[in-house]
Amino acid sequence: MSLWFSVFVLTVLIVIPLFGAGIPGARPFFGIVVPYAALAVFLIGICLKVFKWAKSAVPFRIPTTSGQQKSLPWIKSARFESPFTSLEVIGRMALEILLFRSLFRNTKAEIREGDKVVYGTNKYLWLAGIAFHYCFLVILLRHFKYFVDPTPAFVIYLQNLDNFFQVGLPLVYLSDIAFLAALGYLFLRRSTESRIRYISLAGDYFPLLLILGIGTTGVLMRYFTKVDLVAIKALGVGFLSFNPVAPETVSPLFFIHLFLVSTLFAYFPFSKLMHFAGVFLSPTRNLANNNRAKYHSNPWNYPVKVHTYEEYEEEFHKIMKGAGLPLDKEYTEERK
Repeated sequence: MSLWFSVFVLTVLIVIPLFGAGIPGARPFFGIVVPYAALAVFLIGICLKVFKWAKSAVPFRIPTTSGQQKSLPWIKSARFESPFTSLEVIGRMALEILLFRSLFRNTKAEIREGDKVVYGTNKYLWLAGIAFHYCFLVILLRHFKYFVDPTPAFVIYLQNLDNFFQVGLPLVYLSDIAFLAALGYLFLRRSTESRIRYISLAGDYFPLLLILGIGTTGVLMRYFTKVDLVAIKALGVGFLSFNPVAPETVSPLFFIHLFLVSTLFAYFPFSKLMHFAGVFLSPTRNLANNNRAKYHSNPWNYPVKVHTYEEYEEEFHKIMKGAGLPLDKEYTEERK
């Protein structure tokens, strides 16, 4: 149900610009108003979400560890599994963010031969995940050429590196192929494996389908259909300088692509995609595991009036004695 709902929503998002961009006078709305509104929601939403996370109290050190904590000098500790210093925490975060270290060590469990549980590696998931994210980054950097004039040198270098195979005309970017292949694997894994499909919601399917729609329309414009790149770049340069001009000679496929991108930007702060910022603020990752060496007091503690057991027994000793409960001390006087 969640999958088909996501497919329905994506279809609606494609139909809206497909027919809406053809309405006279509607292109400025789809080419200017919608992208600006989506960018505003993206920036404001991310800032509010990050500020909310940053203000959340973290009174205790709760780093997740899977290695030996630093203790006695003659016991070897796991520096990145159980970081003790801030430098080791930075190293652990760098491995997690740049190389997806936790995902690389992820395992899968299967039941075979009746009731036998077998554990194995799941490197395909790690490979697809890291390929998807890095290819997405490369594609975003390549698109920077549509927003500035002249094209920056780093974009030209990145393009030459990306199409060094020089397959056909126009040149085929390896990041495009790897991006769609990795995204397709992630989608098929979620939609075909029963255990993953059982726990998947619309919030898991929709981002994959939305990004898949963006990548597919982008590939169609580059390799299969002709679009007015001059008009598109004029729109991009004008967008960045706050003086955009809606293109009139661009096919509806471009407006579908742009509308899906705008939807992704607007949806981003309210989705699970916010893990790109949340990973930096996660107390299970960004704290050192030095509880044995350093005392960490809770700065939010406040004086609390407590009722000790001695006071409790002093107050209710008569009732406790009558109920046959043991007392820590003998009471020779009965108090009213």
